[in-house]
Amino acid sequence: MDLSRFESLVPLDHGLGTIVTMRPDGTPHTSVVNVGVLAHPIGGSSVVGFVAAGNARKLVNLRADRTVAVVLRAGWQWMTVDGTAELIGPDDPHPDVDAERLRLLLREIFSAAGGTHNDWDAYDRAMRDERRAAVIVSPRRVYGV
Repeated sequence: MDLSRFESLVPLDHGLGTIVTMRPDGTPHTSVVNVGVLAHPIGGSSVVGFVAAGNARKLVNLRADRTVAVVLRAGWQWMTVDGTAELIGPDDPHPDVDAERLRLLLREIFSAAGGTHNDWDAYDRAMRDERRAAVIVSPRRVYGV
């Protein structure tokens, strides 16, 4: 699926986007995250990614229902990706992603969202200490103006 229009909005507002997950009672839960477009860490297809703290409500919701929508906007331009989330982190292990690959994946997502860091070792420690997880969104629909 073509994510080029979505990706073009990332640098226009620091990759700030809104995600929508579903609570167990079926109501929407929203959150602001930094998002970016990157290659899936296993399959290589284009996906949307963001990083979430290990105790975040969004992760609890996504563990129960993998449905997610991600919206980026810059001025009057906006794009939405509806899709399915895949969680990869210390509390959501993936058989093909070891601790070293997760460390690099969290950096890749941060960078794809426009982030830079002057002390990657400190970044890695914070990600590990906060039990951060990579959230990979495989798109089902992409739409917007």
